[in-house]
Parts: sequence; C-alpha cells; structure tokens
Amino acid sequence: MAQTADVPATHPVAEQIREVERARLRALVAGDAAAGSDLHAPDFQLVTPVGAVLSKDEYLTAIATGHIDYVAWEPGSIDVRLYGNAAVIRYQATLEVVFAGHAVPRATYWHTDSYENNDGQWRAVWSQATEIRQTP
Repeated sequence: MAQTADVPATHPVAEQIREVERARLRALVAGDAAAGSDLHAPDFQLVTPVGAVLSKDEYLTAIATGHIDYVAWEPGSIDVRLYGNAAVIRYQATLEVVFAGHAVPRATYWHTDSYENNDGQWRAVWSQATEIRQTP
C-alpha cells in the first residue's frame, strides 16, 4: 500500500482496522484479557484520561482482575488514516467504567489510537483517551 493518509472511508484496510478496534473494545468490556492480548502490540501503552501511563501487561492485568471494569464502551464513527503499515484512528465513545471499585459516571471521550500491521495482523500500539467535558 502506498504511503498516504487519503483513503476512502470504505477502503477495505480501513474497515479491517475498524473491526479490529471494535473487537478490542468487546474484549475489554467482557474482561477477556486473553482475547485482548492478541489485539495489543507487545509494547502497547495506554495514556488514561487522568494522564497515567499503563503498559500492555499493566492494562490487561487490570482488566483481568477487574481493577478496570468497563461496563459500557460504545464507539461512534471511527475515522482511519493509513500510512503504509501504520494507521491512526480517532473516534468519540461513551464509556461507563468502574475503576478500583469506584464507579466513574457515564461520559463521552475522544479516543486516538495508533495501529501497526506486523505479520499481517493489525494491533493497537498507543492509545489515549480524553474526556469531553461539557462547558456551562
């Protein structure tokens, strides 16, 4: 694939990346760290809305133990920009999560994730979420 960010929204690779992201979200909501493991690169890092940085192992362990318990993660339309064997996705999602036993109220977040294709499989490498706060 040529190195370009300009691909139609219906491009097959863009659709494939969207489906991988949706599968990753389903695994996280289900608390299925084993299924989620294949969808995250070995050097995956998450930057949470409060600025904490979690490695793949830290994140998936928190999912498996229920320390992070996604009650709901409902993504909107997922925009995809392709760059050869890399891609960046961005979307808004409504999340409801229990973090360390504390219920975080349902809210909307921006998500920006980078993906890389290694050995024919797209995996999330970096992920960052930012809460969208309503101004008074």
